[in-house]
Amino acid sequence: MKLKKATSLIGSLAMAVTLLAACSDVQPPSASSQSKAPEPAKPATTQPAATPAAPAAQAPAAGDVKETPRNETLYIAGNQWGAPTNFNLLSGNPAFPINYGNSRELIYETLFMVNMLDGKLEPLLGTKYNWTDDLTLKVELNKDAKWNDGKPFTSDDVVYTYQLGKKYQINWSSFWTYIEDVTADGPNAVNIKMKKETPNKLTVLDSIELIPMLPKHVWSDIETKANNDLATIRKEFNPNPVATGPYKMYFYNDQKITVARDDNYWGKSLFGKLPAPKYITHVIYKDNAAGDLAFKAGQVDLSQQFTPQIWNFWKDGAPVKTYLKDAPYYLPGSMPSIFFNMSKKGLDNKEVRRAIAMSIDYKKISDLAMSGYSAAMQPSLTLNTDAESKYVDLNAIKPLQWTTDVAGANALLDKIGAKKGADGIRVLDGTRLGPWDIECPYGWSDWNASLEIVAQSAKAIGIEIRTKFPEQPVWNNDLQTGKFDIIMNTPAGGVSPSQPWNRARTIMYSKGVPAIGEMAFWNWGRYKNDKADQLIDQIPAVSDMNKLKEMYTELDKMWLTDVPSVPLMYRPWMFYTMNESVWKGFPVQGDGTNIPPQMGYDGAGIKALYQIHN
Repeated sequence: MKLKKATSLIGSLAMAVTLLAACSDVQPPSASSQSKAPEPAKPATTQPAATPAAPAAQAPAAGDVKETPRNETLYIAGNQWGAPTNFNLLSGNPAFPINYGNSRELIYETLFMVNMLDGKLEPLLGTKYNWTDDLTLKVELNKDAKWNDGKPFTSDDVVYTYQLGKKYQINWSSFWTYIEDVTADGPNAVNIKMKKETPNKLTVLDSIELIPMLPKHVWSDIETKANNDLATIRKEFNPNPVATGPYKMYFYNDQKITVARDDNYWGKSLFGKLPAPKYITHVIYKDNAAGDLAFKAGQVDLSQQFTPQIWNFWKDGAPVKTYLKDAPYYLPGSMPSIFFNMSKKGLDNKEVRRAIAMSIDYKKISDLAMSGYSAAMQPSLTLNTDAESKYVDLNAIKPLQWTTDVAGANALLDKIGAKKGADGIRVLDGTRLGPWDIECPYGWSDWNASLEIVAQSAKAIGIEIRTKFPEQPVWNNDLQTGKFDIIMNTPAGGVSPSQPWNRARTIMYSKGVPAIGEMAFWNWGRYKNDKADQLIDQIPAVSDMNKLKEMYTELDKMWLTDVPSVPLMYRPWMFYTMNESVWKGFPVQGDGTNIPPQMGYDGAGIKALYQIHN
């Protein structure tokens, strides 16, 4: 089993599909409904690192079909773990580099590129956007853009791509919860109009950096041949995608996928030149261990997979780098957390929840479960990044933030009258504080280790917590139906215009959340706070930064006071690790480029391909 980063595309009624994170393994994006009347959606699932066996790594054998020169080929690993099934964006599970949401820009491009360093959107197929009124976003398109078959990219293609999400149930369908219509404004602009009853500017901005553009002249024919039947459309393998990106499909088998640079790429006018690698090859390794061996040997240039104790690579002399020179080495992208069932006696007491939060040894979780890749925990609804922390008054929330403080947790429980029994477990108002089960899926080794630490930590304050590791489908059902005491999952992560709103909504928003026993796709613990709901409803319409900071700070204070969830770790969006044996000049922190560690193929990370060199 391989590591999967938290991937949750929150969307059905308030968020539409937004990137939680890129996967180390290819899987269909999952969604969590959001808003007033959620439609059924796939649950937010996140698979962390398992500990694989360690077979010998093998590069593609000499004589492979279409072998490419090493000095012209960028080798990557960590996004594809099996033979490609198709390259069809509408299939639900296309192979790299078509997989939705974590390899934008190599083949199918988006209108704008998100930059995880600052959360801003940068031009690509779109040149600029502006709100022409309270409900309408106008997007102007790059007149130079064209498809790799030579046909121009126009507003008709944008309208067509958006409308596919209205016509069929696909990855970007949930944006239509908020969108009334998308119309052409001449050949080089479109207007995206929101619904009056459910306007949400944040999700509309998400859409312009997340939805990959498809050529109408190609896919309308595919639709016609399939009689507009999605199941039939999904059978289209699409081996040679017509797209606008700088690369085309070149070769694939069960060992590797290779794309070749399109020397006629329209983006030369935008970037000033072509990407440096003539080829990009994703080798399909059996597991993380095989990929790690190849990476250390210089057979892989750029790795997006969990590698324990990465510092040992450069200590052994390998020319390996991470984006951050020192620990935690990777930028955070999500916060895997535990959620409390608010209906459970004992756990319905916020001071008990706070005591559990204070008891947890977060450093031990980082060191043992995350190989030191998680920075010191600073509990907040926001990540401790420039892109998100600007939304909160850090001084105002500091008095409410907890740290590992076993003595303080014991004192808090003493204060509320939770007395220890003969067995050392506390009793509060006649309710024994445990045993409570804390669960996540079996085999998710870093999560399993984290929950063992939580259980051990709670014991030191007189609370009994038992770990429970069911198979993933059981965990999914427990999560959604509320059939749990304490459960681990990742609230929406990743960088997008809708953060940190999306994460706050996933954790705290109670509208549309059914009673325990029925399926909930967010707010799994059934937290209820009318003021929090009100703020979450209001934030998407606010553009004034000072007002936003006030609102998010107030929301954060509620969360820190009521403790409906507790983040256990910061997790990278991507495990961006470089071996500079062949290619050099990858972006790192402090190099002045503002190129994010998005693997050279996602969002604004694509700019790395124009900077690297032999």
